[in-house]
Amino acid sequence: MLTLNSLPRSARSGLTRRELLQIGGAGLLGLNLPHLFSAQSLASSSMAFKGGRAKSVIFLFLFGGPSQLETFDMKPEAPREIRGPFAPIRSRSPDLLMCEHLSGLAKISDKFGVIRTMTHSYNDHSGAGHYIQTGKRWHLPVGAGFSATPEDWPSMGSVAEYFAQKEPDGMSREIPGYAVLPNWLGRLQDAGQYRRPGQYAGWLGSAYNPMSTRIDKRDKTDNPYWRDCSEAELNFQIEGLEPILPLGRIQERYSLLQQFENMRTRLDSGEADALDQHRKRALTLISSEKTAAALDIRREPEKMRDRYGRHLFGQSCLMARRLVEAGTRFVTVHYDCTDGYSWDSHRNSDDVRNHLLPTFDQACSALICDLEERGLLDETLVVGLGEMGRTPVATANWGRGHWSTAFPCLLAGAGIRGGLVYGKTDKKAEFPLEHPVSPEDLAKTIYWALGVDPEMLMSDRQQRPVPLVESGKAMLNLFG
Repeated sequence: MLTLNSLPRSARSGLTRRELLQIGGAGLLGLNLPHLFSAQSLASSSMAFKGGRAKSVIFLFLFGGPSQLETFDMKPEAPREIRGPFAPIRSRSPDLLMCEHLSGLAKISDKFGVIRTMTHSYNDHSGAGHYIQTGKRWHLPVGAGFSATPEDWPSMGSVAEYFAQKEPDGMSREIPGYAVLPNWLGRLQDAGQYRRPGQYAGWLGSAYNPMSTRIDKRDKTDNPYWRDCSEAELNFQIEGLEPILPLGRIQERYSLLQQFENMRTRLDSGEADALDQHRKRALTLISSEKTAAALDIRREPEKMRDRYGRHLFGQSCLMARRLVEAGTRFVTVHYDCTDGYSWDSHRNSDDVRNHLLPTFDQACSALICDLEERGLLDETLVVGLGEMGRTPVATANWGRGHWSTAFPCLLAGAGIRGGLVYGKTDKKAEFPLEHPVSPEDLAKTIYWALGVDPEMLMSDRQQRPVPLVESGKAMLNLFG
């Protein structure tokens, strides 16, 4: 669990609303903010937060927006132009009809739950992607930008990294607290001109950005998510930290540099000390045998790799399991739109039928079963969703446009009730009728499961107290 009570004091230490009120009652609100936040320990001894059982989160982000009508919210009684070209099949959950192309997940639906009523009003990929990964609406209006900014809200993974670093051995841990696979979102889109928002630490600070790996595509038209990848491609190198010298030489050079900087560090402010700590943290990651071993997917048995699928999404899900097993707290697996569309299926249903649904079905079902067999599912929360859904009425060639007011989310592990179907939409899968779920609700639920108090207050760059998640409520009724 990630709790506050064992953490050292910090200018950016978290305070819950309850603790802030308690401090106010003690007559401390006249102090300036740095003193206010350093006073956290006065309120923490009796306010231990007890959340869920998750030690890790695997966040499967299907960027572009899978259709609710072609996945977990099929409407076989609707008119043809709404219900879509695919047939529904029964699952192991009595109230859940699923798409015929998700047969692997249908066979194990008693191991996961489905929210049918995710909903928000941000009908734009970048803004909605930020919203889903942070629980906070993007500060830019719809259509005003495509790439991350320093003012963005921190991703849930960056918050997990923040707390991982604040633990007693946090800066010396050989495994990252937060990792993004197989690339940062947007790297394989349009020559990598977009660094999509939502995956980074934003105002929390670049020290809490994810460790991101790098997998290239063969050419502009290639989509490695849809084909078997070669061993040479699946190297999962750390983006920006690939060693160009032997490891021993890197360590020698760092040692020499450190000797020259020791005197400066003694004279510099605390900020210089922090910078030096994060430099050491980067060296720890690049030189870590534990991280290198976790990223070596060739250590997996051939049958296991086949089980997940040799395509990039399958191998990335397998890598996520390896990182969680090694101790990473939060792993995001991006299913990116390398062809400009993918899950953003405006054009036709062929890609959805032949590539998108089969690769997701194979990898996600393998991940859930593999975690269970290894005894990790009980302590790992698996989340799978896009940033939006698709329009109820299809185009003539069965493409669908953007639709953010009703779309599904898969949840498994960490005590999620298997077979659960939460929420109900109207006859067109257009709007929620029961239990609408906002990105804030989802973020608070994930934080609660991970042991982070969703009611926490953090301090922003101006040292102002801000809620980690402004509204919403953790959905504890999803857990058994």
